[in-house]
Amino acid sequence: MESYLNENFGDVKPKNSSEEALQRWRKLCWIVKNRKRRFRFTANLSKRFEAEAIRRSNQEKFRVAVLVSQAALQFIHGLNLSSEYDAPEEVKAAGFQICADELGSIVEGHDVKKLKIHGGVENIAAKLSTSIVDGIPTSKQLINERKHIYGINKFTETPARGFWVFVWEALQDTTLMILAICAFVSLAVGITVEGWPKGAYDGLGIVSSILLVVFVTATSDYKQSLQFRDLDKEKKKIMVHVTRDGLRQKISIFDLLPGDIVHLAIGDQVPADGLFISGFSVLINESSLTGESEPVNVNAANPFLLSGTKVQDGSCKMLVTTVGMRTQWGKLMATLSEGGDDETPLQVKLNGVATIIGKIGLFFAVVTFAVLVQGLFSRKLQEGTHWIWSGDDAMEMLEFFAIAVTIVVVAVPEGLPLAVTLSLAFAMKKMMNDKALVRHLAACETMGSSTSICSDKTGTLTSNHMTVVKTCICKEIKEVSSSNKSNNFRSLVPESAVKILLQSIFNNTGGEVVNNKDNKIEIVGTPTETALLEFGLLLGGDFQAERQTSKIVKVEPFNSAKKRMAVVIVFPNGSLRVHCKGASEIILAACDKVISSNGDVVPLDEPTTNHLKNIIEQFASEALRTLCLAYMDMGTDFSVDSSLPLKGYTCIGIVGIKDPVRPGVKESVAICKSAGITVRMVTGDNINTAKAIAREIGILTDDGIAIEGPEFREKSEGELHELIPKIQVHSFFIFLH
Repeated sequence: MESYLNENFGDVKPKNSSEEALQRWRKLCWIVKNRKRRFRFTANLSKRFEAEAIRRSNQEKFRVAVLVSQAALQFIHGLNLSSEYDAPEEVKAAGFQICADELGSIVEGHDVKKLKIHGGVENIAAKLSTSIVDGIPTSKQLINERKHIYGINKFTETPARGFWVFVWEALQDTTLMILAICAFVSLAVGITVEGWPKGAYDGLGIVSSILLVVFVTATSDYKQSLQFRDLDKEKKKIMVHVTRDGLRQKISIFDLLPGDIVHLAIGDQVPADGLFISGFSVLINESSLTGESEPVNVNAANPFLLSGTKVQDGSCKMLVTTVGMRTQWGKLMATLSEGGDDETPLQVKLNGVATIIGKIGLFFAVVTFAVLVQGLFSRKLQEGTHWIWSGDDAMEMLEFFAIAVTIVVVAVPEGLPLAVTLSLAFAMKKMMNDKALVRHLAACETMGSSTSICSDKTGTLTSNHMTVVKTCICKEIKEVSSSNKSNNFRSLVPESAVKILLQSIFNNTGGEVVNNKDNKIEIVGTPTETALLEFGLLLGGDFQAERQTSKIVKVEPFNSAKKRMAVVIVFPNGSLRVHCKGASEIILAACDKVISSNGDVVPLDEPTTNHLKNIIEQFASEALRTLCLAYMDMGTDFSVDSSLPLKGYTCIGIVGIKDPVRPGVKESVAICKSAGITVRMVTGDNINTAKAIAREIGILTDDGIAIEGPEFREKSEGELHELIPKIQVHSFFIFLH
């Protein structure tokens, strides 16, 4: 059976199976009593074809829109464009100057001309009664007016099906229909021959059985649909950063409204259609909408951001213009939501098992019916009554047929794939209670047969709440504690070094220090950025004041390939300075100068380099994440369009960031090991930091191996076969000399 299943049903993968494979296994499942029930939680391929057609249409539409925009840009500048647009009276009465349809046509059509007619992004913001600095006002009345005119950021969902719909679906079972006919014939013949009520017993017994099966099936399926609906709601809970009433805050994606100012960073999904306000190096992946894999550069010249796309690189502020079903993503989602998820390999194989059992059941049902009928004929031949047939004989034949149908009913396990789906959904629910969101059922199935777990370190094994606990400034190690007065730390470091350190921390960051809705200071950003900004505030720095002394003109965002982030700032006198931070070994290798103990910039000689490398290793061995901060003065000749230099920086210092182990991790690792599951750590951090934390939580043992990426890749295939079972820590950190 296993070889049969692998041969016929093995093409279906946990993710991204081909359409041919999905179609083929459905055709193999030809013994199906109730298709609606059997394939309820499997992909609807026809709906998927519709969604793909929409994607192709979008791809062509956006390609044309981009070409038109490029052509328009060639002559639009210098034209005296006059606005012929007049907002509807209802919109004006609500305090706005532009309607939802006009906004939708600008962004969806990439209409540069219309955008110019309306006066650009700032004028669009004014017409939406919002500020690109402070965002929308949050009084209840104004929010309700905005919702009434522009709608809410929710997509049309298929209405929840009631219990009686599931009862009707359960009645679609072919065998139950046959049994219902048998019950009708049994009642008719029985009452005619034996009268009421004696002649109705057999027929009513069949009817009772049918009703029992139908209501048990419908109740099970209805409860299951409610569980899936709850799961779907959990999966859609996404929080976004916005500015409202001048305060930075997190809100649900469903609460977004046109006029909101949204802050986007690498990895974020664009939550609604909108326009680019400001940002740096923004690349948007539109493949989910258009099928195009090439990222799109979004800037002031091409400011259009589409819902459902993802930020591949950079960060920016966006003005929301269109929400909900008015977006192209909303229209696509309406189709995709009916397309269903890919079936898991286990579901596919269980459908195969159900088919095999169904064939066997059908065979034995036919054999049983034939044997019983043959017995009846033999008896009548012996009695010599084979030409005389009575109502009793007809009832007996009907009973034989009902027995055969009952065998099919019992033999074909229609609910088997559904039972597995339900158990996987239950596993997802249990994991959600543990704050682990599983987006695909197949993942639960895979985890059930796992023998090895490869886990990231930061945020998974550790708490992802980082603080700076040690620094090396001016070549000297200093402890950092929130209980210490900032003046104590500053008194040990030259003022010139503190000044350049604060300038680096507050400018070269993807985070922000803002006032939240309670008017308290809040640090927004990744845990690493938050730790550095907290350190800067502890030193007595002022984020807003520091930002006002210079202007950021170029940002090179952090990504895992470069392992660094850099910004270019310009001072009022026109001079430029680059601030750079990142993986300590990489940044230190780019430095040829360092700030000395008296605050002067001196050449970085070999003994000092070795001293700093030893400090990096010391911090790493104490399970600290290290970052190196550096800068370079560029004068006034540097062009911001040029690539940033890779060498010639001045080392400001090294910071050691503590990321405590998440509570319960050590116990969880021990439980996994006792169950025969090997736990491995895979991280981009320094190998010494990884080893220290792996030992602390019990992953790295005395006979285990910790290895770095370059060393791993140099091994031959034979060496890897011997090495891999022993690897417990793998650091893919790449140090470019």
